[in-house]
Amino acid sequence: MQKLLSIPFLTLLLIFSQAVEAQNFYKEKISRDNILSIGMGPSFAYLDNGGAYRTFNFEIKPSFSASIAKRLTPMFDLRATTGIQWISSGGNPSTKVRDFWYENNAAFTAKGSAIYFDMMPSINLIPFSNHMNRSFANFYGGFGLGVMYTSTKQTKSFNEDEVPEKFNKTTAYIPVRAGLSFQLGAYSDIAAEGTMLLTFVDDIDGNVGFNKFGDHLFQAQIVYRRYLYPRIEK
Repeated sequence: MQKLLSIPFLTLLLIFSQAVEAQNFYKEKISRDNILSIGMGPSFAYLDNGGAYRTFNFEIKPSFSASIAKRLTPMFDLRATTGIQWISSGGNPSTKVRDFWYENNAAFTAKGSAIYFDMMPSINLIPFSNHMNRSFANFYGGFGLGVMYTSTKQTKSFNEDEVPEKFNKTTAYIPVRAGLSFQLGAYSDIAAEGTMLLTFVDDIDGNVGFNKFGDHLFQAQIVYRRYLYPRIEK
């Protein structure tokens, strides 16, 4: 009797397992074209009072980012990124430099943060039509346009008794990003990513014209990328 009962039970179990396997196969055929990324790593700001960059005498600060990307074709993505980077002046300027800043009423110190949002197209060096067919390693990069809000506290000397003044600024910038990603699993990647946020201004730090270029931000981050399952309309 038990043997007779076990036959339909095993049959139903086999049918169920085959149905699940078929459903999983069907799901994997649907490309995961939305990529969520979370990144963090060191950064620095190129400022007029930022320090001596040729001798690497400048402040290193943390940065964080989050982004969502939509795969448009096997080669191109459209990516939106937001994040925050802490910025700080640094170095040990000479008396001559301090006198120059004092005569021009320029800020000696500037410390604060930059919040940013941008959109950019990105190109994959090795195109792939489905997340299951992507290569173990891939190189990606691109540039776009964004808006940045900075908030800093600035002083006009190195006097510890001076009360810092708060300054805010909103500016546009051009993000330039490139990364090397490695496959962690079917739905995840880990990437090493470098970013330049090239602004159109030179007064984020309250000090104008001392360096050759404007004020720009640079980041090096470790990024976790997750391929999201698409929403299927019923």
